[in-house]
Amino acid sequence: MTVFIPRSLQEATTLIAAHPDAHLLTGGTDLMVEVNFNHRRPETVISLGKIEELHQVSIDSDHVVIGAAVPYARMEKGDIASAIPALAEAARTVGSPQIRAAGSLGGNLGTCSPAGDSLPVLSATNSLVHLASVSGTRVVPFSEFMTGPKRNSRQPNEIITAVTVPRTSGWQGYAKVGTRNAMVISVASACVVFHEEELRIALGSVGPTIIRCTDTENWYHALLAKNEASVSKELGERASQESRPIDDHRSTADYRRHAIKILAQRLFERGISQ
Repeated sequence: MTVFIPRSLQEATTLIAAHPDAHLLTGGTDLMVEVNFNHRRPETVISLGKIEELHQVSIDSDHVVIGAAVPYARMEKGDIASAIPALAEAARTVGSPQIRAAGSLGGNLGTCSPAGDSLPVLSATNSLVHLASVSGTRVVPFSEFMTGPKRNSRQPNEIITAVTVPRTSGWQGYAKVGTRNAMVISVASACVVFHEEELRIALGSVGPTIIRCTDTENWYHALLAKNEASVSKELGERASQESRPIDDHRSTADYRRHAIKILAQRLFERGISQ
């Protein structure tokens, strides 16, 4: 195995252009598991952890730009948590403290597992994914970036460099169900965001991609009495109907639908109580 450790984004994009089949490594919380279990044997690895540009965070009144290598541990509290509370809630459920010290948004996006804890938040906040190559840079809405389970629109010569998360005007929250509260892959997860007159709902682990509940959002938008507790039960039912879960070794489809109904209902109730 050949491992390259670039020190700048320019060096990294040059390397990946020369080695388009190389595996990109930041925290290694996904890739190294597959390597350790002999599920993958990469010939070439490009380690991105030493690139300063990927560790930068920028916060203003409208947006938060988070470098692809910023660890989840930094998102749990402080300025990022104040600006994007739902992301902080998701970050606190990611693995053990050791995993949160290494894992990042870039890793979640690169892997694009429907169970990725941060991904429902990126969906519900209408986040943007930044990519770079020797040819230049481009920005892709998260809604267009994830194309399937563990598939995305990143080209072989591109590196995920950052995520722009628009700040929202209202309450936002995240919750998940697993065999325990944290340090576990989610069975079902949800993010609810209130922004101006909008309600946004995104679901994880219950479909081939992150699911935006657009039918439920449109139904809510048409309501006259939006913030009554009586709305929450039907909202949960509608969100559950938009999920597309499967049976697997972690749970059944029926349980996942039930979990989504409860998660969406409780998050909505938390939001309207603020």
